[in-house]
Formats: sequence, C-alpha cells, structure tokens
Amino acid sequence: MIQEKDNSKLINWEIVSVNPNDKNWNWKDLFCFWGSGIQSIIGFSLISSLYLVYQLNVFVVFLGCLLGSIFVYFFSNLIGKPSQRHGVPFPVLLRLSMGIFGARYVSLLRGLVGIFMFGVQTYFLSKSFGYLIRICLFYIDSSILNHEFFLIFILGLNFIDWLSLILSLWIQYLLFSNGQNAIKSIISFSTNFVYFGLILFLIIMISENFSEIQVSFTNLFQNENILSNDNIIALITVAGTFFAFFSILLVNFGDFSRYVKNESELKKGNLSLFLNLIIFSFLSTLIVLGADVIFDKKLIAVGGLLTNPTDIIGKFDNTYLTFIALLFILVASGSTNLIANYIPTQNSLINFFPDKLTLKSSGFVIIFLGSPFAIFWDSILSQIGIISFIDTIGAFFGPIAGIVVTDYYFIKNQNLINKDLFSTKNEGTYYFTGGWHLKGIYSLLIGFIFAASTIWNYELRFLQSFSWIIGAFFSSLTYYLLVSK
Repeated sequence: MIQEKDNSKLINWEIVSVNPNDKNWNWKDLFCFWGSGIQSIIGFSLISSLYLVYQLNVFVVFLGCLLGSIFVYFFSNLIGKPSQRHGVPFPVLLRLSMGIFGARYVSLLRGLVGIFMFGVQTYFLSKSFGYLIRICLFYIDSSILNHEFFLIFILGLNFIDWLSLILSLWIQYLLFSNGQNAIKSIISFSTNFVYFGLILFLIIMISENFSEIQVSFTNLFQNENILSNDNIIALITVAGTFFAFFSILLVNFGDFSRYVKNESELKKGNLSLFLNLIIFSFLSTLIVLGADVIFDKKLIAVGGLLTNPTDIIGKFDNTYLTFIALLFILVASGSTNLIANYIPTQNSLINFFPDKLTLKSSGFVIIFLGSPFAIFWDSILSQIGIISFIDTIGAFFGPIAGIVVTDYYFIKNQNLINKDLFSTKNEGTYYFTGGWHLKGIYSLLIGFIFAASTIWNYELRFLQSFSWIIGAFFSSLTYYLLVSK
C-alpha cells in the first residue's frame, strides 16, 4: 500500500506506457504529421521565399532543404525510437537522464515555450476567424461594420476581435483534449484538406495562365556555377534554416512516435518528410509564381513577389475566394498549433503534476495561460523583443535531446526499467540524488551556454540556425564524459 501511494505521485494514465494494442499509427499518419508541420503560413512563406526572393539557384535551395531534411530524419529516428519502443512520451523518457524530479522542471522549459507560442499562434488563428466574421457581416449588410459598436476597443481588441479570440481558444480546447485517436484524425484531415486546397487553388490558376506560369517556372532552373563557393555557403545556410524550422518538433517527437506500430513504420513515416518537402515546395512556389502572373495581367500593384498566403489572397479582391482560402489557413494553422505547441505543452504539464492533471484540466491550463499572450501579442509583446527571450529558453531544446539520445543509446544501451520511471523510492534506478541527476543537469547547462551564445553573441549569430545541433553536440559530449566513467 505504501509503495502504491508513493508511486502515485508520478503516475498518470496519459503518460504511462502505451498499450501495444493502442499503437495504431503507421507511416501514413507520420506523413500527415510532417505535413502538418510544414503546412503553415510560416512554412509557405519560408519555402517560397527561399526559391523566389533571395535569388538563389533553385538546385542549391532544393539540395539545401534536402540536406536539412536529412538531419531532421536522422534526429527524428534517434529521438522517436525510444518512445516508440517503450510507449512513453518525451517528458517521461527524460527521467532516465535528468532524474524523476529533475525531468519535471527540464521538460517544463518546453512547456513554457509551448504556452507562449500557442498564444501567439492563437492570435493569428483569431485574425483569420475575424476576417471570416467580417466577410459574413459585410455580405449581410455592407454598412454594418461602420456601426459605432464595432469601433469600441478594449485592450486593443474590438467586439469581433474578442469573439474571434474566444472562438479560437474554445474550438482548440474542444478538439485537442480528446486523446491520441482524435489527434491522429485531426492531423490526417488537416494535411489532406490543405493539400487538396493548394492543388485546387493551383489548378484554378493554371487553367487560365498555363503558358505564363510555365515560362516563369522554367526560368527558375539555372545550372551554372552550382558548386561555386557562394552556392556552397548558400546551401549550408538553407540547410540550417530548414532544420531550424523543424527543430521545434524534434525534441518532443516522442510524444507522437509512442503511438507508432513498430520501428519500420517509424522510419518509413519519417522518410515521408522528404515527400512532403517536394510536394509542398512545388505547390507553394507555383502558387506564388501564378499569383504574380495574375497580378501582372490585372495591373495590380504589389511591389514585388508576395510569399505570404494571406497577402496573396487579400490582393485578389474576391470575397468567395478569400473566404474559402481562410478556411484552409485556419485548418493548417490549427493543426500546426496542435503538434508544435499544444501536445508538447500538455505532456510537460501532466508530467509536472501527474497526480493532479488530466487531458481536460491540462488543456484548460494551456488555454488560461496562453490567452494573455494572444491578447497582448500585437499591442505589446511583438514590440518589446520577447522573441529573443523565448529563443533563449529554446536554446535548451538541442542540449536536452542530445543528452537523452546519448544516455539511451550509449549509456543505457537502449534499455530502461519501466517501473523505476514511475518510482520515488530512494533505491529506484532514476532517483539519483534526491530525484535529480546532477551530471545530466550540468551537461544541460554546458550545452545551453554554447547554444545560447549563437543568439546573444553578435559574432556568432551566423550559426544561430545550427544552435540546436551545437547545443546537442556539447551537451551529449559532456554527458558521455561524465557518466561513462
């Protein structure tokens, strides 16, 4: 009885090992996972900008993205395998190298960043909701938005803004707090829905402007000087940028890989990242080129290529097209918020309070704590340099992943004692010193110093895209030297 009461402090049914019968994700589900990761406004703008704005050789950009994807694939297999094999989420796996109590606070770092980014992403979600509401009201009565009621602002938001924000928070809470089967369904629907929308949008463009778009697309391919020094530097920079884009998903990838049927499906699913890269690069680039052709034909002044999908839609001045496009943007942004922010934060919170929180209550905490960041993002937070502070916390992520990988593969030899992951007994394998593994904490701080230096040291900022890898390398090296003796 004493042991059960003792262990209850660490046990929560949401973070214990997944029943093998419940491991129902296959490579197609991971294809949708990586698809949701790239299908965002930021992803669309990043990919299209790399190909079209910076005047880089298209083959250099593609090879750079491919190289970045190889790094993502490599680390996602290393980080995803332990959780797939043992069925535990990343915060619980962290107990191996940080101690049963140390892992609580270390994983909470990911939760803090997740709460902030959830709030910011929710702000942009609410903006899309707001546009949809305004379109509907304008369709009903074109003068209604001029009513004095809609000009009253509280904390920088009017009635429509507040309604949109509340809707965004409420809908996400309802959809995201229903377990792994619901998560899988949301991700699958979102990825297929968004790809369908992009393909449909592209077909509409090509049907009337095929020859012009073909010429613009053909002009991208230049074969000269691919191996010049400038192109090699550009290739490495693109690879680092692409890896940095996905690095936020890597540290907590185990939160999703724990549901994958077997290691074979895991590796095939991670390979689908390359397929997503090819498909999304092709669609986003062609859509930007097609939009530019149409704007040029209609003599619409845009001041250069538009790579932000919301800017592109806004210039078309077509109410129905805008409404439909906003629906696709809403779905894409919501699923990205789910996998990049909500689920990692939820598992971090449950790991911190395993005997108190559930899926529903942890979701409420995320909504409650994320709301201020959504409310004050535009008026205050976006203008005070808070992103540098968040990036600094994010500098822990690479070192955390590096330690876990080194510990699991080189120190523990891919073995763990499941019952001790949930034991607070002094003789437990992962109790270490009062529940803290001091060598792991020390290694984490060393890796953090090197990773954070690429953010705060001006002369090292050219390495910022590689801060995750730099931190992972130094933390794992330090940890191995300390623990392997």
